[in-house]
Amino acid sequence: MTGISKTVMLRDLVSSNKIHELPSHYIRPITQRPNLQDVSRDSIPLIDLHDLYGPTRSHIVQKIGRACRDYGFFQVKNHGVPESTIANMIHTARDYFRLPEEERLKSYSDDPTKTTRAGTSFNVRKETVANWRDFLRLHCYPLQDYIHEWPTNPASFRDHAAEYCRSARWLALELIEAISESLGLDRDYISRQLGKHGQHMALNYYPPCPQPDLTYGLPGHKDLSLITVLLQDEVPGLQVLRNGHWFAVDPVPNTFIINIGDQMQVLSNDRYKSVLHRAVVNCEKDRLSIPTFYVPSPDAVIGPAPALVTDDEPAVYRNFTYGEYYDKFWSIELAKEDCLDMFKTSDLSNSAI
Repeated sequence: MTGISKTVMLRDLVSSNKIHELPSHYIRPITQRPNLQDVSRDSIPLIDLHDLYGPTRSHIVQKIGRACRDYGFFQVKNHGVPESTIANMIHTARDYFRLPEEERLKSYSDDPTKTTRAGTSFNVRKETVANWRDFLRLHCYPLQDYIHEWPTNPASFRDHAAEYCRSARWLALELIEAISESLGLDRDYISRQLGKHGQHMALNYYPPCPQPDLTYGLPGHKDLSLITVLLQDEVPGLQVLRNGHWFAVDPVPNTFIINIGDQMQVLSNDRYKSVLHRAVVNCEKDRLSIPTFYVPSPDAVIGPAPALVTDDEPAVYRNFTYGEYYDKFWSIELAKEDCLDMFKTSDLSNSAI
């Protein structure tokens, strides 16, 4: 792309220079550093979905509900996504980030409204300190509306990514139904609130970092999604905040990590919370993570489910369109503001809308 520096992407900066110290614009203030020595190792619930549509469905739904309420995160196994589909997606993502810089820069944009874009950090238009990450972000539902924008290099990219997106969407819909049931709502209630539905995916690449204690791959943040379905390679990096303390969630082969996003928190009227999580980096290995964000369509109106609003538990949020929320989310700096606060009802928030 004409006019773009050869080192605009982090991978190219790292590969073209032997970096022994972190460039200054990646260094966090002392009070905002990850304090890796204070991170514990813990587990999140691991839920077997094998019999989700069998006689033990109600038991599995209860487990999912408890995980959503108590953790905001859980893992799933026997999820039905073929191992070959997962392996192809991981390999395709690796191949993409190994492409020559001129190939990856064909998709580069710092405009968060673009539906297919490669980039670095999180939101370079807003940030004062950069994050140790490159990414390729794709909109992927309805698939036929976006696949023509996707990279054609590697040659297998569109086929493997499309196959994976279909499987991730199927899994997300199964989980959304179970979560809806766990709240005491009709199985299809939440799905019906999503308008025409939407789905985004990010391919995140975190290169080895010379001083990982000074920066983040992504700082503590919440997802704007309904739910997020996370696929990651074997390299640890995900950390979740629980009871005021960060703990590391190590990868488990052939599982997905699921977390509640902001839209689910609103629909559940705060029964299920969108939880702070972050990506840390290391000095030895690069890392890949591939989150799928299942979201409403831009015109869908989101608000607390009426069945979950009572005199004792009034509506925490006003109704809004997902498009309005999306625009607000991309107008703030990650980890410095909580977008949900902007949509609380007037008696619960002093924020101007």
